Amino acid sequence: MKHILKSILLGSLAIHAFACKTEEAEKPADRPNIIFIMSDDHAYQAISAYDNTLIETPNIDRIAKMGMLFTNASVTNSICAPSRATILTGKHSHINGKVDNHFPFDTTNVTFPQILHDAGYQTAMFGKLHFGNNPKGFDQFKILPGQGAYYNPDFITKKEGNIKVEGYVTDIITDMTLDWLQNERKADQPFMLMYLHKAPHREWLPAERHVEEFTNRTFKEPATLFDDYSGRGRAAHEAEMNLLTDMHWGGDSKVYPEVMDELGISENSSWDKAALMGELNRMNESQRANWDKAYMKVNEDFKKAYPSMTEEDKMKWRYQRYMQDYLGTIRAVDENVGRVLDYLEANNLMENTIIVYTSDQGFYLGEHGWFDKRFVYNESFKTPLLMAWPSKVKAGSKSDEMVQNLDFAQTFLAAAGIEAPSDMQGESLLPLLTGETDKWTRDAVYYHYYEYPSVHMVKRHYAIITQDYKLVHYYFDNDEWELIDRKKDPNEMTNVYDDPAYAEIRADLHKQLDGLREKYGDSSELSQEYIDKYLDYLQENNSYAGGKNTELIDKIFDNREKK
Repeated sequence: MKHILKSILLGSLAIHAFACKTEEAEKPADRPNIIFIMSDDHAYQAISAYDNTLIETPNIDRIAKMGMLFTNASVTNSICAPSRATILTGKHSHINGKVDNHFPFDTTNVTFPQILHDAGYQTAMFGKLHFGNNPKGFDQFKILPGQGAYYNPDFITKKEGNIKVEGYVTDIITDMTLDWLQNERKADQPFMLMYLHKAPHREWLPAERHVEEFTNRTFKEPATLFDDYSGRGRAAHEAEMNLLTDMHWGGDSKVYPEVMDELGISENSSWDKAALMGELNRMNESQRANWDKAYMKVNEDFKKAYPSMTEEDKMKWRYQRYMQDYLGTIRAVDENVGRVLDYLEANNLMENTIIVYTSDQGFYLGEHGWFDKRFVYNESFKTPLLMAWPSKVKAGSKSDEMVQNLDFAQTFLAAAGIEAPSDMQGESLLPLLTGETDKWTRDAVYYHYYEYPSVHMVKRHYAIITQDYKLVHYYFDNDEWELIDRKKDPNEMTNVYDDPAYAEIRADLHKQLDGLREKYGDSSELSQEYIDKYLDYLQENNSYAGGKNTELIDKIFDNREKK
């Protein structure tokens, strides 16, 4: 792990040098407030500022109307905790060390909230962090343990210990946020507030007030719902993200355990039924009664239809069930974002506040027959990004530049007049936000996904992405390349890597990819270090890490033993 240890040492030295420089820096009198709003797994397709086919999100859209909508925003690694680590540190996963959801976050990393706090910002975090229970650099925090719960959630707090709060998680996180703004915010300090929603993360439990409406709605199917992956290689074929075969009947589709048993439906994993009952058992009597009123009807209708359903019928049914619950949770997010925006307006806090709405990554809403994320294909690679700063950013503006979650840390520091540590790898978005687009230098981004073999079985891969193309390398237990023409093939159905017509483009992208890997300090050697560390853990603990294809996983370990 010499590369990782070297990165930690260099990072520590950079922190010390940076702290001295920050103390000496002159602090602008008009430093903006920052409100960073992030949901979990919120697909850009489910925000009406991007596409109103599925749902209207008028309050989230308000941010775009006040400021800028980014149409090519993306993540560096499409999975929850690594995305959050990249946001906090301004560094790629292989540098900050949080490459997957498995191993802990290295708390020696410096984060932008720490820097802002040391520079005089009041800081607070409410909602889902996902990793760690004592985030650094915050005057106040109340965070969900791990994934958290939708109903009557527990919280880890800075000042009150561990607490349980009655109600619906999206409402509660917003209540905490507004209470802090009203009662703890100091008027003589700029503030940085992280307002982080659990929704719409799996298992998608809408609020009581939305269950009846959404369980009775029907949604348009994506064009690629029945994709057979014939235009791509092993990675797409072997992933375990299919709505019909891999989604849980209980936890995801809300088919009650007794109904599953009656119809002879087997669990898709050991936590299929348990995932549903774990959530329902948290509900109080009134909440459960309102839930059952809507979902008993769903189950009764399903019992009648199931015996005559074809496989296509089941796929279509599961898509509708998925959308009803997923989008139902988003309705509450949008309502609560509106509450925060209304507060800012009523208290004259809007003009000099940077307001960000984003997600920790995108999500598949049935495209390619999938749910979840992880791949570099658009639905999971791209993420919603809406940013307002009324005193600086032109209302209703758009940008199609290649921006990433890697850029948030440096953007916020630049806005506060603070020089970013030299080891941060992003690029400030301020030139794009303020109309100085000639100062933006990036035309391609780098992506790297690591968590394999694991749940959903998406293979390890890295990629370069431009506005026109994607060049992707799948590695480890296979060696495959994909080239996607983003303009001619927007649904990303066909690999043209071996097409002679793309020979020059392919060669140029290979050269650019090599340059990005060198620029960001990534390498095959470093990837192998992370592979070895992960497989060592799995072998020591006799774990299959959630993958269903045990034959493939056995083969991975057999090949390792032979080397």
